[in-house]
Amino acid sequence: MKIREIILSTHNLTATTAFYTQSLQLPVISESSRHISLQAGSSILTFEQQETATAPVYHVAFNIPHNQLREAIQWLQTFTTLLPVTGSSHIADFSNWDAQAVYFYDNNGNLLELIARHGLENESAKLYIDSISELGVVTTDPTGYADRLISTYGLPVFSRQPRLEQFTALGDDNGLLIIVAAGRNWFPTNVPAQYFPAVITIENNGNATTLSL
Repeated sequence: MKIREIILSTHNLTATTAFYTQSLQLPVISESSRHISLQAGSSILTFEQQETATAPVYHVAFNIPHNQLREAIQWLQTFTTLLPVTGSSHIADFSNWDAQAVYFYDNNGNLLELIARHGLENESAKLYIDSISELGVVTTDPTGYADRLISTYGLPVFSRQPRLEQFTALGDDNGLLIIVAAGRNWFPTNVPAQYFPAVITIENNGNATTLSL
């Protein structure tokens, strides 16, 4: 499954534009006073200005070349603080996923992740963002919500991750929907997951589908 585009909300489009173009260095596809769309490898990341009672906070992961995690850490530390995972280590070692990742926040407080998936044949001599890898989806009923996506759109359960009551991953190494229970802390933080609306366009078995989450 590939993530073609995600559309998220932000309370501060100006600061968001600055973070993603200057810090993460993502090229601009289009922008206006109400939105910005950025090229994130083979995916599109769009933010729209929204005025809501609570500032929206999401979890988004990006695939990077699987041999470039150390370089990613060095680059991120030039403009942000990495979140600790275990003790003094910033690296999350997901052995069952055959992947390693690092976490940090953007200007909105969104939990961002760069993940090196060793199952992807994307080795490179340089660091770059390959694609949007994951979007967190928050619901009061993770099992039922996942079942509806499976039956309606044929999305596969991630083969590397058994389903849990409060956590289901749908997709594959290229792209995942991370479906979690509202109130469950986002790993590796103590921040409880909250629902905020998003739109995602995915490609699964050659078919493109846009979902309003």
